Amino acid sequence: MPPTPIVEADRVVKTYTSGEHQVEALRGVSVSIAAGEFVAVVGPSGNGKSTLLNCLSGIDSIDSGTVKIDGQDIHQMSDRKRTAHRAERMGFVFQSFNLIPVLTAVENVELPLLAAGRKPAAARDRAVEILGSLDLVDRADHRPGELSGGQQQRVAIARALVGEPAVIWADEPTGNLDSTTASSVIDLFGELHQQGQTVVIVTHDPDLGNRADRIIEVRDGLIVDGAVGGATDGAVDGESENR
Repeated sequence: MPPTPIVEADRVVKTYTSGEHQVEALRGVSVSIAAGEFVAVVGPSGNGKSTLLNCLSGIDSIDSGTVKIDGQDIHQMSDRKRTAHRAERMGFVFQSFNLIPVLTAVENVELPLLAAGRKPAAARDRAVEILGSLDLVDRADHRPGELSGGQQQRVAIARALVGEPAVIWADEPTGNLDSTTASSVIDLFGELHQQGQTVVIVTHDPDLGNRADRIIEVRDGLIVDGAVGGATDGAVDGESENR
């Protein structure tokens, strides 16, 4: 029996409007990602890899097709329900960290739990626990401006992990880090995968890509390799890469 897919996209179409022009960013993309799989989305700059991740995770809407997470069609949900589903079942890591500068590390980490309705004391305990597991408990009361780039990214990863998500989505998570710090973050993603976490990463970093179980290559507007699990071809556009 093939592994159970946790992410299933079928013939996803996404079009952006720019002035008088319409750009078909995804043209019937289909892909399947198994629970516990580590997938890297790679390809030249300007091919829409971030759009692919955003549509699969529900950050961006789609024009047609389906995306199922845990068997639920996320694009058939209301905006409110889809937002709640993301908070409860997904974690996100970005190149720019996206930490709230006026909050401490522990406050940033507990935020998704509070948004999901967790009681403050329980949210704080869980945030401290996950920071401790990433060797950051001594930085819990520091604001992002008081942390190094590597520490900020580890806080962002802690925030992604705090709700025990089904999937972690990461967009260029080592893009703002020096090579030594990037290496430690790459090792961390590898450890998470070994623990059974499903991880989907957009990256230009070959070291990070090589740690993945599977590489989905996006080139010239097509998924040219790696769209396994009943997948067909798809297309993405460069302009939407930087959305």
